[in-house]
Amino acid sequence: MATKLGNERTGKASPRLIGRYIVTDPDICHGKPTFRGTRILVSHVLEQVAEGIAWETIIEEWHGSITREAIAEAVRLAGQAFLEHAQEYTAREYVLRRVTA
Repeated sequence: MATKLGNERTGKASPRLIGRYIVTDPDICHGKPTFRGTRILVSHVLEQVAEGIAWETIIEEWHGSITREAIAEAVRLAGQAFLEHAQEYTAREYVLRRVTA
């Protein structure tokens, strides 16, 4: 569940907390999810995880700007999003059809 961080009276989109470590802010990285207090895109870190890079190495590559807990939250939220939207990513040619005998 996202939590608003800004003032709605300004008419400007407010930053939102997506989790404890992940935020979206229209003024940072075009509103794409980043790790709180950084400009590190969550998608970049998830790509590193998908490539099999060790989490400790990822943390070192980002100079300690993200934590193991932040990566875990990103992976957990990505998994939830996938489960909620899996149907949208299923190509028609891979949809199984029931065969009648």
